[in-house]
Amino acid sequence: MRVSEFWRAVDQVFGEAYGAVVARDVVLEDLGGRSAADAIAAGIDTRTVWDALCDSQDVPLDRRHGKGLIDPPN
Repeated sequence: MRVSEFWRAVDQVFGEAYGAVVARDVVLEDLGGRSAADAIAAGIDTRTVWDALCDSQDVPLDRRHGKGLIDPPN
């Protein structure tokens, strides 16, 4: 998962306004007490960050996979 895909997934799952707050303010113990934004800045794999963020917010598995990808052109 690329960083741009991570941020697109955050917007898709949590909403554009709330997603930024979640990524910046939620402390993820699985990532050493960092926020998702801090974890990415520290170089932690974005898929790992995405999974930890989703786990912390009880995002169902069916809303996680494939998020952040751009829809293919017709």
